[in-house]
Amino acid sequence: MLTTFRWLLRIFTVMAVLSILAVGLAYYFASRSLPDYNGSFEVAGISAPLEIVRDTADVPHIFGKTDEDTYFALGFAHAQDRLWQMTVLRRTVEGRLSEVFGARTVKTDELMRRLDLAGLAARSFTAQDPDVQRALEAYARGVNAWIGVINSQARGRGAPEFFLFDNKIAYWQPADSLAILKLMAFRSASQIGTEVLRARLSLLGSGWAEDLMPEVPGPGTAALPPFANLVPGVRPSYAALTPEALPFLPQTEAPFGGASNAWAAAPSRSAAGGSLLANDPHVDFSAPSLWYLARIDLTSGGIIGATIPGIPAILAGRNAEFGWGITAAWADDQDIKLEELNPADPERYRTPEGWKPFVNRRTIIDVKDAQPITITLRWTENGPVLPGSHYNLASITPPKHVAALSWTALDPADRSMTSAFKLMRSKTIDEGIAAGEDFVAPAQNVVMADQSGIAMAMFGAMPGRDPKMQGQGRLPSLGWMAGNRWGPRLPYADNPRFLKPQGGIVGNTNNKTTDAPFPRHVSFDWGDTQRIQRWTRLMQEREVHSRESFIAAQLDTTSPTARTLLPLVAADLWFTGEAAPDGTPERLRQRALAILAEWDGDMNEHLPEPLIYAAWMRALQNRLVRDELGPLADSITSVQPLFVERVYRDIDGAARWCDIMQSAPVETCTDIARMALDDALLELSEKYGRNVESWRWGDAHEARQDHEVLGNTPVLKWVVNIRQSTSGGDDTLDRGLMAGTGPDPYLNVNGAGYRGVYDFADPDSSVFIISTGQSGHPLSRYYDDMSELWRRGEYVPMSLDPALARAAATGIIRLTPAPAASGG
Repeated sequence: MLTTFRWLLRIFTVMAVLSILAVGLAYYFASRSLPDYNGSFEVAGISAPLEIVRDTADVPHIFGKTDEDTYFALGFAHAQDRLWQMTVLRRTVEGRLSEVFGARTVKTDELMRRLDLAGLAARSFTAQDPDVQRALEAYARGVNAWIGVINSQARGRGAPEFFLFDNKIAYWQPADSLAILKLMAFRSASQIGTEVLRARLSLLGSGWAEDLMPEVPGPGTAALPPFANLVPGVRPSYAALTPEALPFLPQTEAPFGGASNAWAAAPSRSAAGGSLLANDPHVDFSAPSLWYLARIDLTSGGIIGATIPGIPAILAGRNAEFGWGITAAWADDQDIKLEELNPADPERYRTPEGWKPFVNRRTIIDVKDAQPITITLRWTENGPVLPGSHYNLASITPPKHVAALSWTALDPADRSMTSAFKLMRSKTIDEGIAAGEDFVAPAQNVVMADQSGIAMAMFGAMPGRDPKMQGQGRLPSLGWMAGNRWGPRLPYADNPRFLKPQGGIVGNTNNKTTDAPFPRHVSFDWGDTQRIQRWTRLMQEREVHSRESFIAAQLDTTSPTARTLLPLVAADLWFTGEAAPDGTPERLRQRALAILAEWDGDMNEHLPEPLIYAAWMRALQNRLVRDELGPLADSITSVQPLFVERVYRDIDGAARWCDIMQSAPVETCTDIARMALDDALLELSEKYGRNVESWRWGDAHEARQDHEVLGNTPVLKWVVNIRQSTSGGDDTLDRGLMAGTGPDPYLNVNGAGYRGVYDFADPDSSVFIISTGQSGHPLSRYYDDMSELWRRGEYVPMSLDPALARAAATGIIRLTPAPAASGG
């Protein structure tokens, strides 16, 4: 027995030692890719020595002799900190993920190949202005210079992820940056899913689409015909709309996501006498964040703000004289066209001029650990053909038809990158507005401020639709009908524009911006009807604003939706009946209602009320729609405030949703509200206990900033994921969109990945922050160092003063031109 014990002890000791050695070895190799921010490198591709000065937040301040040298250094810095992220973004848009990740990404690759964003980007390179072409080339040289350093100095393959996956890193090409901008446009677009869902609802029941996807209040819209009248032969289906997500494509498939805020105050409304601007574009959270802070020093002056690794432009930020912020415009720049196949030859499709052949091209998707897959890419005059397996297109495509996508971003002469460069180099509002002339996608509302005023203009191409187009772009339409086809895009001057606002305040929360009739309407679907109410009130509460009041508004967590819906839904439940015995569901309901009755709508992470409210509204909507929609209800993952309000105000008979179709009694909306509250309280008490007062919103509403690749890997997920308790909710200015599905439906999955507040009375007092940290390396102290500041609503300085950058330097990279190779 003793001998057995000794052998077991020896085996355990050996295993422990081997485990420690394995961990130590893994740490050693992973740490080799940690960049040293102090150092000198001789590199080819620059004209003179330059410096990358890193401040205490790891924000690079880049000082080069020429603009091209500066863009080179930005590429070098991006690659130092985010090479893996850049590589994944490039593989995503090229449709080459499966070479690394295997079969699970084939569907993503297929979609990207069919859209051909990378090919279109390559063709658009020559459409850019010459200086932008040179910037893209210089940036690519900078990225490749860092890849060269990795290869020559054995720096851990550039990122620890490359030890786990394919470590081949292709050199960066100028067109790669253009392709990533197109990928951002695709991620921000939701019209495909919107059209499919509206068509599905229209097929299932009269008025259902109008209730669940109502027109945003205000004039300028027309009645929508049933989808079955436009496209005969499609059968109704209750199947879930989104059976699976596409890996690495956090792109909204239904109109219930995507948000951002931006607003500005003119000097007349500023306490310090200078223009003010605040901006917080919202993205799906990830570790690292999509955003990366940088300052570049061009011959025209310094520019500082938020970049996306892979794109050599400041996309939101300021220079000394001019600042700008961006919000998603929600422009309807996509349409699904149903193409009729020739019964005698399915390789031809119907057009207004007769049958024409598809433009076909075969492509091979290489799949790790599996056989390659060959697919045929098909294009029509309307755009690329998408398979019925994507977006559930098969459910709204009649027999002998295929679905094609018309989208403004499928323009081989897209000059959006040139527009972005012009915007960041603008010095005045007039120059900023002129910069939007060439912008195609993603459509953005750009809020601008200079030393003397403010403005807002929509950047982005609007399709030239026929005023008599069937479905007006809200529903899929027949592609062969001339009236459904696009003409030349609308003039940039038709885009909404707000100059010198009389009240001295301008802003956007993805709310409706125009009442122009179709086809100049911009969109029938808007990203916000709620936050705008709170923003309007906060702006009107003060005669003058300051940097601090703009920060407070940016961090505001009061839900106007809660203030509207709770009095409606609970109107007949407040303080009713005798006190129920402790331990009964009735007593739990009474306690919850008593707490909510005193609540002011603040979605504070330390309170129980937001959790009760969120769970109640979620359960309520589920009870309202599940009966009618069945599995299709799973596609509606977020609470729709206008729908719930329509039901409880019985607008156009919407209270009919409260009656359970399968039951004999006629349930009232009060009955459904009571049952839904009981559902919610049962769910919460099972997870958090029966002491309602001890519940805490932040425990359920953690920000889910997970690593896209390693976030679900045992053990490693504790190293690479960043989780934090957060305030806010779906409809607060400090937005925290709930997941809506899965075992943790209240997780915060989308919000302000970047926040910036710029004060032109004292420009160097401006501040900004991102949600994680600058580095994409999990072992770096800069991987998550900003995340706690971001959670607490704090910021880091946003100064263009070179002396301040050098005084706070934690490292300086010096790049010098490599000696020219001598001829042989």
